[in-house]
Amino acid sequence: MFKGVFILYLINIGCFVYAQQPKFIIDGQAQGTSYGVQYYAPNSVVSKREIDSVLSVIDKSMSLYDNQSLITAFNKADQSIALDEHMSNVVRRSFEINRISKGIFDITVMPLVNLWGFGPNRVKEFPQPQIIDSILQFVGMDKLALNNNNTLTKKDKRVQVDLNGIAQGYSVDVVSQLLDSKGIENYLVELGGEIKVKGYKDVHVPFEIAIESPKNGKYSDVILQLTDRAVTTSGNYRRAFDVDGRRIHHHINPSDGYPVQNNVTSVTVIARTAMDADGYDNVFMAMTPEEGVNLANSLKDIEVYIIYEDNGQFKEAFSAGFHQYIRNN
Repeated sequence: MFKGVFILYLINIGCFVYAQQPKFIIDGQAQGTSYGVQYYAPNSVVSKREIDSVLSVIDKSMSLYDNQSLITAFNKADQSIALDEHMSNVVRRSFEINRISKGIFDITVMPLVNLWGFGPNRVKEFPQPQIIDSILQFVGMDKLALNNNNTLTKKDKRVQVDLNGIAQGYSVDVVSQLLDSKGIENYLVELGGEIKVKGYKDVHVPFEIAIESPKNGKYSDVILQLTDRAVTTSGNYRRAFDVDGRRIHHHINPSDGYPVQNNVTSVTVIARTAMDADGYDNVFMAMTPEEGVNLANSLKDIEVYIIYEDNGQFKEAFSAGFHQYIRNN
């Protein structure tokens, strides 16, 4: 269903028991990827069936691979459709991130994503400029309107939306809300590399997360210690392929219709919600390192770690508050 995010791997999770409470682990498959939930509680209070049910409801709302989903119905519709709570939450936040990013984050890029071969079919040659220009006529979130009663309207019937760049993080948040409703105070939820943690893995010991390095596929020296935060990572070295001798990446610039070309290799975003972390990692991937750091520094509760190439060397850039989450070796 959603994008496969990359390069986060959990380490040392649950090596101890928080306040002597048992650790419960639930694993499964959903949204075209795997998920894992670890929580600490006196008794088992959440079932795999409950988690699967939550994720299934979200699929019925926003899965592009479900012909009966709400998002599929909207993409086929000529004008308007009433959204459910989940799709409304995600679309409303998408408008906000689109505004803050000055159009970089844009859920109407679906026709361009498909044109460049990141949909169902891979391309064998570069799309012609005239085709890209024709599609750009109905790309842009200014061609969408969401009113107060959660009706989403397209101003051009050709508009189609793709929520893969934000909905998986939202799914993590919704599963986390399920755990919250059960009174669970210490947990980790992971879905396709999108992660949210609450509380601790042991008394005052935060959860630890290592970040994969684009240099060699192994792990970087940056190990995060997180509590009550979400983290996602996105990179240009996984969902990519070669066409006519050129490397094509899945981040599409909605203003010109072409894949983003810059020196950013990966970004790791820490935020209050997994939805925000998921949405903003797309934004930072499309910016220069300096632009990304400046934007993160201007936002509340958003921190970013950027790995980029400079004259054949990998370099790093951090927002002002990111270092507080790095484990001291």
